[in-house]
Amino acid sequence: MKASVDQDICIGSGNCEATCPEVFEVRDGKSHVKVKTVPENHEDKVREAVDGCPVQAISAS
Repeated sequence: MKASVDQDICIGSGNCEATCPEVFEVRDGKSHVKVKTVPENHEDKVREAVDGCPVQAISAS
């Protein structure tokens, strides 16, 4: 699984980082993905972060 954040939409709410800090971090007011490939043991948390993003800026596939 790979996660991505649309920087044009992201508002830097921090929900993703709070949900899965192993994969997401907020820098300079925007969320960023810290890993190239999401480890299997974090995939459920990434899906939760996707669902919890208030502006639907996060995607995972």
